[in-house]
Amino acid sequence: MPEKSTLERARKDKEEGKSPSTQAGEFVREEMDHIREGKHGARSTKQAIAIGLSKARRAGVALKPPKKGKTSESTRKSAQRDLAKGRKAKTGAKKKSVARSRATTLALKREPRQAASKSALSRQAKTAARKRKQSGPVSSETRSSRTRTSSAQRRAASGPVSSETRSSRTRTSSAQRRAA
Repeated sequence: MPEKSTLERARKDKEEGKSPSTQAGEFVREEMDHIREGKHGARSTKQAIAIGLSKARRAGVALKPPKKGKTSESTRKSAQRDLAKGRKAKTGAKKKSVARSRATTLALKREPRQAASKSALSRQAKTAARKRKQSGPVSSETRSSRTRTSSAQRRAASGPVSSETRSSRTRTSSAQRRAA
């Protein structure tokens, strides 16, 4: 169960109109703090982040599950389950299994605390950034070239253009604009 202060910070983020990922970041921060305090450990930084995101979804943060192909099917299903649990009303909720809860806690206690260290978080951030860089256009030049291509294709698809229309489309210099 997330701490009251975490829930409060996430609620404040939502009121300020911040994105669900920003709201979920509060839960991830709480998880890192737990590991640093020695409350429990995590096998990797990724696991610690995943626990935080799961808590966020269960607390009602509208964080979408990862898209198909981004992660394993079981991870996606788990995220969908957490999201559904967060949307459901708290009344009539099933009682938690004490044995299961204790087993999870004990398993995490056996894990190392290295996952929340500065170097581990830095490494995780760098690899995540590298993946983002590879997956999509980053530079403004790439984006602008894509825009130019699509506008050129639109013009070509619209059919033949008269010379009058073409001349009105040409760019005017700043001197010509000032004179006009």
